[in-house]
Amino acid sequence: MAKKLMIQGTMSGVGKSILTAGLLRVFKQDGYRVAPFKSQNMALNSFVTKDGKEIGRAQALQAAAAGVEPSSDMNPILLKPMGDTTSQVIVNGLPMANMRAKDYFAKKKSFIPDIVSAFDRLSEKSDIIVIEGAGSPVEINLRQNDIVNMGLAEILDAPVLLAGDIDPGGVFAQLLGTVNLMPEDEKKRVKGLIINKFRGDVTLLEPGLSMFKKYCDIPFAGIVPYVKLSLDEEDSVSKRLVTGKKIENSEETVNIAVIRLPFISNYTDFTIFENIEGVNLYYVEDAESLDRADLIILPGTKNTLSDLKWLREKRIDDKITCLAKKDVPIIGICGGFQMLGRSISDPDGQEAGGKEKGLSLLPVDTVFCTYKNLRQVSAFVPDLEGMYESLSQIQIRGYEIHMGESTGCGDAECVTTNDSVLGTYIHGIFDSPEFTARLLKILYDKKGIKREIPKIESAEVTREKELDKLADVLRQSLDLEMIYSIMQG
Repeated sequence: MAKKLMIQGTMSGVGKSILTAGLLRVFKQDGYRVAPFKSQNMALNSFVTKDGKEIGRAQALQAAAAGVEPSSDMNPILLKPMGDTTSQVIVNGLPMANMRAKDYFAKKKSFIPDIVSAFDRLSEKSDIIVIEGAGSPVEINLRQNDIVNMGLAEILDAPVLLAGDIDPGGVFAQLLGTVNLMPEDEKKRVKGLIINKFRGDVTLLEPGLSMFKKYCDIPFAGIVPYVKLSLDEEDSVSKRLVTGKKIENSEETVNIAVIRLPFISNYTDFTIFENIEGVNLYYVEDAESLDRADLIILPGTKNTLSDLKWLREKRIDDKITCLAKKDVPIIGICGGFQMLGRSISDPDGQEAGGKEKGLSLLPVDTVFCTYKNLRQVSAFVPDLEGMYESLSQIQIRGYEIHMGESTGCGDAECVTTNDSVLGTYIHGIFDSPEFTARLLKILYDKKGIKREIPKIESAEVTREKELDKLADVLRQSLDLEMIYSIMQG
């Protein structure tokens, strides 16, 4: 049976996912067979496994850190919000139903057998499993029937490290308040505390660590410094999605605008642009911010019809149509691709039902189905004409996650029309360096930029470098001897 370690946090956004990934990489480097586990995840950033199952993007990253193939056992329950009170519930990698929050809350304990079975399968082939919690373990209104934090720790008999985020301030209050709201049996499971995202001289924190002992006898397992990493995040609250970023006026800079849809999903499709010199990636929620864009991207969404209506309310649809007529490059991914078509129909009420007119920039009509397309893709871009001709026959890899079927799609699910508009169902298409390099050449030529295209590193190479960097940071900042002892019991 695998040894267990659970990472919980004082709240969402403290860095649980990244700490989990980093510890997995450390243990892998130390020669252990390791795997990640998160019983229940709520995220719109998801990933498709080789066998066509859907899991949280963070668990796919953690699997990479562990050096193993991602599987649905690593994330048996995935919730994908479709509105304020409704989510699509995905069990063992496949959609089960759309459920209201209160209905899911009443039913979630019935998923414990699925959770335990998935964990047991991982345990059979692992020496260590690092388990990630969700949100805070002391949302007292959610404690009943908990299956993701202390409830799961009890089910699996796992020791817990509790992490707090010092970056916004108040970390000692976070940690103490969380511990003090726990019943005694739960407190006993917390074997160590972590302060995450510390900036500055750690010696200045030492008096606080000493004073904290008066209030709490749980030892600190380490102070992890703030470190900038180019690694996928899974939450739509990511700082990457903050709008209002300054648009570069330089004639040598390519400005790429991504529409910040309310239900944006898989925005990690675009993180490769963050690491390319001379590219300015920014997110927008208004029509005016598109005026100086050299490329506009309509991303994926978990609620295509709702976000299409939002585009119209913001008059962004009119702006995109106007700019397309002026030959500004427009690319739609998944739900964004569907919006660029002529119509979207939802006869079975997979979202809200009904039919909506699209932007009519692509000769595509989409009908939502009762089944979900989930598959990894390796294909060649079909022969294209016009602006995107140079992308023809490039090999691309990625994955599809969508409910609809669209007419007019090419062999690689790519289409183009009106010279400047391209759509695809393939998430991760920009992670293919040759595709992105040729796309940048199109944008360079259009803007009159004469310099060479910068070298584009593959997403996999960047990820591996960043995970090793993360592991180095954790080796220097965490008490690994203490952590190994905790896992030994």
